[in-house]
Amino acid sequence: MTVRWSPLAIERVVEIGQWIALHHPEAAGRIVKGLFSAVERLADFPESGRQVPEFERADIREILYRQFRIVYQLRADHVGILTVRHSLQLMDDADLGER
Repeated sequence: MTVRWSPLAIERVVEIGQWIALHHPEAAGRIVKGLFSAVERLADFPESGRQVPEFERADIREILYRQFRIVYQLRADHVGILTVRHSLQLMDDADLGER
């Protein structure tokens, strides 16, 4: 199965990298690389993440990388990475691209 990143998810990873780089430039690249690497397993194990507690939907799942939540949606032909959030942030419909 393929993994596709949404524009919002990419934007969030860039923001995370920029924020970390303000205080720890050497760590920013490692964190960003780790976020992208963490989702690679979803190509083979798309249901390996847990259901997102804020939503009662079996197709919206998340995996954790360090203190970050990588939220994705199971689709018939791919896994769609929806967003990346800090683990302390709650999510709402805007994080799913829904209004």
